[in-house]
Amino acid sequence: MTTEALRPDWRVIGRSVRGFSHRRHGLPNQDSIGWSLSDTAATGVVLAASDGHGSPRSFRSDRGAAIAVFVALQVMQGLLDMYASGADPTSVEGRLVERAPQDLVRSWADAVTADLHAMPPTGDELNALAAKYGDQAAESAKQNPFVAYGATVIAVAATDTFVAYLQLGDGDIVAVHPDGDVIRPLPADDRLFANETTSLCLPEAWRDVRCKLQPIHDLPPPLILLSTDGYSNSFRDDAGFMKVGPDLLRVVKSEGLEYLDHRLEEWLTTTSERGSGDDITLGVVCNVNGIGETAGAADDDGTGKITGAGASVHELSAEAEGRQE
Repeated sequence: MTTEALRPDWRVIGRSVRGFSHRRHGLPNQDSIGWSLSDTAATGVVLAASDGHGSPRSFRSDRGAAIAVFVALQVMQGLLDMYASGADPTSVEGRLVERAPQDLVRSWADAVTADLHAMPPTGDELNALAAKYGDQAAESAKQNPFVAYGATVIAVAATDTFVAYLQLGDGDIVAVHPDGDVIRPLPADDRLFANETTSLCLPEAWRDVRCKLQPIHDLPPPLILLSTDGYSNSFRDDAGFMKVGPDLLRVVKSEGLEYLDHRLEEWLTTTSERGSGDDITLGVVCNVNGIGETAGAADDDGTGKITGAGASVHELSAEAEGRQE
């Protein structure tokens, strides 16, 4: 996916790359990413990413992740449509907190059910699972096929007056402020550690959804980053990962978002090779008002290119550990 020209204030880029270890073992990219522009009068953008589980029990998690992105975009778009229809941010926040988690999980489950009806688990899929975990695992997959599609999801809806955040499971949402300060807008979930995560495929998954509406009182965050955990796991520690936001902000200010867009796939591929080996997905929402006057000037194709000298995007992956599976 490439840069899209959005409303005057917003731009978005994103990439999802197949992990080094997945390429080596012949596994597909189990991440997914997507974004959309509101069709209404609201100045806003919606971005979502999903990470399908790597366990052999989740043998259709790439499909589960793609479905998760599709339904998350619909749910978050509903917030923009509500706002554009005249609802105030407080009402939008009420819908985000009270309805969005249930809508997300229900829509995902309905779409997975439809996919299963159209394409039931094959003998090859179940035999491969039985060979790995035994016949009982294959029988369990028949009884609870949602596990085969297991995935996490993160999403953001950004407007001129608020930013709405939503997350289920691991992954990272980071907001970068004009002064370079970096925050995670959502509270941490202490249950997420090692390879354990909450998931769309779990019973009552909607209870595990974290969400928040952040009002914009002055300037919006110039950058909001959404990434699957293959990215943060490529760094020695969280402090190293959190430096990415300010580094990207400097690159966008000096070289422009188009420059970053053109190099993002190669950079993320290198980060996977030198770091976690996992699939890596990164989405970047950019508000040109927060970046500054230069960043707001769009070129002919609307990508907001900025010329100038700046650090190579490859230098930003230098913090990644040389750790491979």
